[in-house]
Amino acid sequence: MTLLAGARVFDPETGETTRADVRLDGERIAEVGPGLDGDQRVDCSGGLLIPGLIDCHVHVAFRRPEPLPRSARILEAVPVLRGLLARGITTVRDAWGADAGFKHALAQGWISGPDLLVSLRQLGPTGGLGDTWDPAAGAVDNYGDPSLPDPLFDGPDAARAAVRRMVRAGADWIKVGASGSMRAVRAGVDVRPTDAELAAVVDEAGRCGRDVLAHAHTSAAVVSAARAGARSIEHGTFLEDDAVAALANAWYVPTLSPMSDTEFAGTHRRSLRLAVEAGVRIAAGSDLAPRPHVDLTTELRLLAAVLGDAAALKAATSEAARLLRLDGDRGRIESGLRADLVLLDGTDLDVTDLPGRVRAVWHDGERAGALTSP
Repeated sequence: MTLLAGARVFDPETGETTRADVRLDGERIAEVGPGLDGDQRVDCSGGLLIPGLIDCHVHVAFRRPEPLPRSARILEAVPVLRGLLARGITTVRDAWGADAGFKHALAQGWISGPDLLVSLRQLGPTGGLGDTWDPAAGAVDNYGDPSLPDPLFDGPDAARAAVRRMVRAGADWIKVGASGSMRAVRAGVDVRPTDAELAAVVDEAGRCGRDVLAHAHTSAAVVSAARAGARSIEHGTFLEDDAVAALANAWYVPTLSPMSDTEFAGTHRRSLRLAVEAGVRIAAGSDLAPRPHVDLTTELRLLAAVLGDAAALKAATSEAARLLRLDGDRGRIESGLRADLVLLDGTDLDVTDLPGRVRAVWHDGERAGALTSP
């Protein structure tokens, strides 16, 4: 057994830290408390142990803007995944781009990285966000990959069929575009699913044992997706009171990072404040897609400016695990849970520069390698 000794341990549910040792038994936490013994002692004095971080919205294999062979998208994900784990991110939900083969490669040890949940593609109607039709070329699939099935639907029955295609290809979650892209929203050409289509997506996903995450920038799209039963609403850039009320039965994953340097940053922060004031459950997601990549450590800094450090860390640990239905397995440092832990230098909760504070990462009880440049 490995003993992590001498650190303060963070409890995301209370926001407090206590002095304790943590004993690991294989991939599980065996015991947490003072004065423990273990076969292999790791000196963690002067440090803070937090649960492994969970990013609820990533794109580890998003298509590149330049025309490159399909293999470039896949191979780029290898250093991205390795870097996430080295920064203490031990579980991620991919929101469009990674297929079931990535999960297999991680499970086989061919590549290193966090545990990965995949949604494959973003479902949507003709003309919506998942439609890659090009005015000059017509119907073009920018992925061109049979492991990422056709995401388009028109009508409730076709929406159900699209869900089934994703499940057949190995999707853990079903993603739907309840609004279009930010560009489409700004241009006033936001093609959205009907309420009947959204209801069909959520119902069919449930019949297949899957939950739904919904891309939604506008307040109207948030209302439609939340009322249809989506478990999480992503982005929510332009929330109004009706959308905040609708979020009472969902999680809000605001993904502040991509908007942080745009004209909508202030509006986005206002939306988050409205949600927090209303008691909406917040889970952290970075929207890891723009290049150069931002990751959850950037998102936490932005969340902390609104929520505070402790609540930001909760959004990326216990609350994120709750959203993903993994709270019985990870997200807290408790006996019986997965031994996913991060040791930070210093004992405060400051998330301003988490990468600079990471001293060690344990994933499934195994110490992960340090971050190296690809």
